[in-house]
Amino acid sequence: MAGWLRVLGGGRPRGAGQLPNCLDRRTFFGCPHSKAIPDLTRLRKEISWRPCTSGISTAAAAKSEEDAALKWGLLAIPVVTFGLGTWQVQRRKWKLKLIADLEARVAAEPVPLPLDLLELKELEYKPVRVRGYFDHTKELHVLPRSLVDVEKETRAAGQLMSNPQSGANVITPFYCTDLGTTILVNRGFVPRKKVKPETRLQGQIQEEIELTGVVRLSETRKPFVPENNVEQNRWHYRDLEAMARVTGAEPIFIDADYKSTVPGGPIGGQTRVTLRNEHMQYIITWYGLCAATSFMWYKKFFQKVHL
Repeated sequence: MAGWLRVLGGGRPRGAGQLPNCLDRRTFFGCPHSKAIPDLTRLRKEISWRPCTSGISTAAAAKSEEDAALKWGLLAIPVVTFGLGTWQVQRRKWKLKLIADLEARVAAEPVPLPLDLLELKELEYKPVRVRGYFDHTKELHVLPRSLVDVEKETRAAGQLMSNPQSGANVITPFYCTDLGTTILVNRGFVPRKKVKPETRLQGQIQEEIELTGVVRLSETRKPFVPENNVEQNRWHYRDLEAMARVTGAEPIFIDADYKSTVPGGPIGGQTRVTLRNEHMQYIITWYGLCAATSFMWYKKFFQKVHL
């Protein structure tokens, strides 16, 4: 026992009841236990309360990138709408010029009808003169059609419903005595109850006449328009080749003017020369959207107003 005490006590015997220095003053990694425990507690507190600066800076950078992407992404809306508004301005100029050219062609002085089909393609909507007589036994009916009345349509432009009269256009072969050929003439509009020729015998002209009309070309069938029914004489669109085969005429077609109208006969002047022009509405819409979205973008990203 004494030997063990000498080893633990550094070779010096200690008094009775005393422990060796290493047992009396317990250490923690070389520090007295009484000092090591408070130091460890303080270290834990420092670790627990020390802010994680690297994590916060990363999150802030990510949020800044998201805000920048949102800012410039939303700016594309007013930029695109401004471009669409400017495009509609150019489209409106083009449409107005097209309408002016069309009205000028219709109002031009009538010229003799040429028989060259290539020349006729350059004369669409231009007035021509012909002289001859009708063959009422082979007339065709294009339906349903409504009466083209420019003055009435102008008066009803602001109304929600105009209630147009429904009927048909009467297409009749016309033998040109001065040209020695037969063409197709749209004599004009008749109401539905007057489609059959026997209901309007007074208007079936038999003598030779001279009339003026505008050249029209063949048209393709539009979506949702029914096919022409040759057997029942129900035509829905102007197919000159098919009409020429049925009547034995040339594929030359003119719309007779209003002056060709006779009592009891079809109402001439059924050429609609107005073109749809709604570009001003589109201009107001796109520029309005551009102004509104530009204002919201400025308020959010410059004045920092929460929207």
